[in-house]
Order: sequence, then structure tokens, then C-alpha cells
Amino acid sequence: MKGINLNRVILGGLAAGLLIWLMEGLSSMLYATDLQAAMTAHSLSMEIGANTVILSILVSLIIGCILVFFYAAVRPRFGPGPQTAACVASTLWAGGYLPSLLGYHMLGLFPVKILVWWAAVGLVEMILAATLGAWLYRES
Repeated sequence: MKGINLNRVILGGLAAGLLIWLMEGLSSMLYATDLQAAMTAHSLSMEIGANTVILSILVSLIIGCILVFFYAAVRPRFGPGPQTAACVASTLWAGGYLPSLLGYHMLGLFPVKILVWWAAVGLVEMILAATLGAWLYRES
């Protein structure tokens, strides 16, 4: 078995991360009013400074690289292509994204409507990002 092509993981991961960041920003317009109300109810601010933007970009890029790394890791077993990318994305979403949303629900931090939006958008963006990263990934 050949090794993972880390240069292509990074390339695909950066593209996937950028897509995640853009989709997060665009989708936030769908629930901005509800989010503002929830934040105000907890006496929290929605002000976003430069550090927050930089951190959100960094986190998105890290998630993108993780998606593509796991795609590369399972590709020899599941085969190349979008079906494998969707499987990886769904698994990582179910193991990481979904539990955090359930935690928010258990703590009563956000209304169910927002959490459902985040879950749906998160799953779609993860699948699309993994598919993009998979398209860019090539074995060593």
C-alpha cells in the first residue's frame, strides 16, 4: 500500500476548508435574526473582530485537511470518488459535529430551529467539502 500524499491532502484540505468557511458565512444569513435573539437572551454579543475571523478561517482549514486526510486513509479500502468522500464526511459529522449540537441543546444555549439549521448545513457543507478535497487528492 502506498503512503498518503500529504501535499495533496494539504491542497485538497485548503480547498475544502475554504468551501466550509464560505458556506458557513453564507448560511448564517438564513438564521441571523434567530441567532441574534438567542445570543441576546444569554447576554452575549455577536460582534466579530479580526481575531474571530482569522480563527474561523483557521478552524475551517483544519477541518478541511482532516476531511481530506481521512478520505486519503480510507480510499484504498473504499475506493476513490465522491461516495467515499460522502462516507468520510458523514462519519466525521456524526462523530464530531452532531455531538456538539446535542450538547448545545442539552445546555439550552440555542433554540432547536437553529440547531437543526446548523446540523443540516453542516452535513451538506462537510459532504461538499470532502468531495472537493477528494477531487483534488491524488495518491503518491
